[in-house]
Amino acid sequence: MINGVIFDFDGLIFDTETHQYRILQDMFGEYDSELPLALWQNEVGTDGGFSPFHYMEQQIGKPVEHELLNKQYKERFLSVLSKEKPRDGVVEYLETAKEMDLRIGLASSSSYRWVSSHLKRLDLYDYFQCIRTSDHVEKVKPDPALYLQAAEHLDLAPETCLVFEDSAHGATAAKRAGMSCVVVPNKITSTMEFGHVEHRLDSMADMPLKDLLDFVATIKVK
Repeated sequence: MINGVIFDFDGLIFDTETHQYRILQDMFGEYDSELPLALWQNEVGTDGGFSPFHYMEQQIGKPVEHELLNKQYKERFLSVLSKEKPRDGVVEYLETAKEMDLRIGLASSSSYRWVSSHLKRLDLYDYFQCIRTSDHVEKVKPDPALYLQAAEHLDLAPETCLVFEDSAHGATAAKRAGMSCVVVPNKITSTMEFGHVEHRLDSMADMPLKDLLDFVATIKVK
């Protein structure tokens, strides 16, 4: 029986990841270079230490001004995100979970400052009884620590939690934690291999949460 739901943040609650990649691709194009999607996908949902502008240097064969490029990137990214809304169906899932008295958590490989500031701007912060981020663990996804900590804080056994993820690293973390997992990919993560998860949705708007919970209750993928 599912007693709690735990959400990823970036790319799932609102689509930071598609904008992030498009902005980087535009910047690479300005230097007659390209950031391959497959390479960027390796970084989605985790923190592998990849530096896109160091990669750019390798591609164009000359140094670039990292400080300037990082400044330009952050300005473009935050400008776009300031207009972004939650992905379709997210608010409805949170409302339904609240009405059903499910415990609601969030587990993100990003920082608490990043996550909390955007949740507050989106007016979603108060839905979550627990928020666990990179500030709370030594290892982020695909390590299961974020999800295990969230379950513990919610006073739930891992097997009674349903995770919503958009990335392969995140789905791996959820399954390693012993939880059920439904993936809701975005445009950047839609071609990823997610392995054995309970279900995949193109959008949370495609299936009411109550129906999804009934479906997940009949299946458990190990």
